[in-house]
Amino acid sequence: MTEYEAVVYDLDGTLVDLDVDWDAVAVDVRAVYETANVEPPGDGLWDMLGAANDVGLTDEVESAIAAHEHDGARTSRRLAHADEALERSLPTGVCSLNCERACRIALEEHALTAAVDAVVGRDTVETWKPDPEPLLATVRGLEVEPERALFIGDSKRDRRTAERAAVDFEYVGEGPSGV
Repeated sequence: MTEYEAVVYDLDGTLVDLDVDWDAVAVDVRAVYETANVEPPGDGLWDMLGAANDVGLTDEVESAIAAHEHDGARTSRRLAHADEALERSLPTGVCSLNCERACRIALEEHALTAAVDAVVGRDTVETWKPDPEPLLATVRGLEVEPERALFIGDSKRDRRTAERAAVDFEYVGEGPSGV
């Protein structure tokens, strides 16, 4: 790690395992669309979130997802990389597709708050991963240049985010856990 001046972690699947039933979240988000009498773009949660702005449902959809994430952060399970984050002497950040408040709840639940200098969630900036802006905002918050940071994540989306931000990337564990 001597070649890097900062490290950024994804949250869910990397530092903690959020206790979220994503299928139940998708059901609740679909209900937001149905209540508004709007046909969702499909059954995929992230597709429904992505389309929410186009149909004026951003706040309602975000609220439905965030409620599950907040609860799941409170009952999340700490993963091995959390201990690594505590042991690092480098500035450390979190860049997550989860909402920022859920990230902060999970960090607090697992006594990681003091070890993390910057947190960027799905709702912190205008775009979300795999767009590079959330990762670049995290790196800026750590006051380092992108080429001097390492992003550690668990998904192909994390790897794509790092590539787009010109930040080195490392998978946690054996490789990608999903999209």
